[in-house]
Amino acid sequence: MIRLSHKNETIIMAQNKGKLNKRQDEIIVIIERGGALSISQIQEKISDKVSKITLNRDLKKILSLGFIESKGRGRSITYELSGHFNLIKSFNVEDYFRTETDKRSAKGRFNFGIFALLKNIFMIEEKKYLQDLNKEYQKNIKKLPEIILKKEFERLIIELSWKSSQIEGNTYTLLETEALIKENKEAMGHKKEEAIMILNHKITLDYIIKNKNDFKNISIFKIENIHYLLTKNLGISRNVRKTAVGIVGTKYRPLDNKWQIREALEKTCKVINEEKNIFAKALLFSILIAYIQPFEDGNKRTSRLLGNAILMAYDICPLSYRSVDETEYKKAVIIFYEQNNIDYFKKLFTEQFEFAVKNYFK
Repeated sequence: MIRLSHKNETIIMAQNKGKLNKRQDEIIVIIERGGALSISQIQEKISDKVSKITLNRDLKKILSLGFIESKGRGRSITYELSGHFNLIKSFNVEDYFRTETDKRSAKGRFNFGIFALLKNIFMIEEKKYLQDLNKEYQKNIKKLPEIILKKEFERLIIELSWKSSQIEGNTYTLLETEALIKENKEAMGHKKEEAIMILNHKITLDYIIKNKNDFKNISIFKIENIHYLLTKNLGISRNVRKTAVGIVGTKYRPLDNKWQIREALEKTCKVINEEKNIFAKALLFSILIAYIQPFEDGNKRTSRLLGNAILMAYDICPLSYRSVDETEYKKAVIIFYEQNNIDYFKKLFTEQFEFAVKNYFK
């Protein structure tokens, strides 16, 4: 992948998305650096001098892909990066987190405008890669005896229950989690709530598998039901919260009005139900519930299992998240909170899908 560094920024070149030529890539970089620019200003900065006719043709091509936006009319037209390009462009994670939380230039509030940008999340080559992995998964499960297939799903459920709980601070080890799920044996030296959290994952995953076709279409009721199963007996209120919540490690503050929260959930359901690509459905569910934070607690747990519910509804390999670094996972979520950029989360999602296909159902 070609990258261009500038002032600690890293920009994915659109050429690597298989859609633009080298000069058109450079135009995007010029606009990224300069902000709102006229065609004359872009023409002055481009390395290989071109006519305004050629440059105008380039700009029309980039506009048609939604990477830039034009503002104004006639000679006063300027061009700037679109929200969609900011959503999918490569992000320099290391540089971003070198800045302390309160000193980062971040979006502090929920952005309702994000819903209009959530299209074409995966590029053509990314879709192909995921589809090829899924073909490998389908080939693997077809040749497995029923008893082995059942054991592999059991293994994945144990490891997902463990890792998803660990991300939330649960201190059970993987072996302790296995004993808890298989033998109902609680480990010494742990809080009762930790065992409940893990067992709730198992109960919820069993429910999803049994009712997987229900998740081909999403509703607020289904979201609330998964949250309820995951947080039962943990002292967490059911359904949409009525109070404000804060999130450790970020300046972002979620919505604090229950009507706006429901509106955001309704828009989430609409976006996911209208999305045609199954991987994009799962990815968006996995990040939007965390972004909205509709519940008093248990939001990221809910988002991970809802993403998997989408995958399983369409007979696609679920993610166990077993190999994900929990700090990197949290960074990916924070980047979406603060910058509405999905690149790093998409990278982790893809890596975890690859891990699942390569490590289960063999």
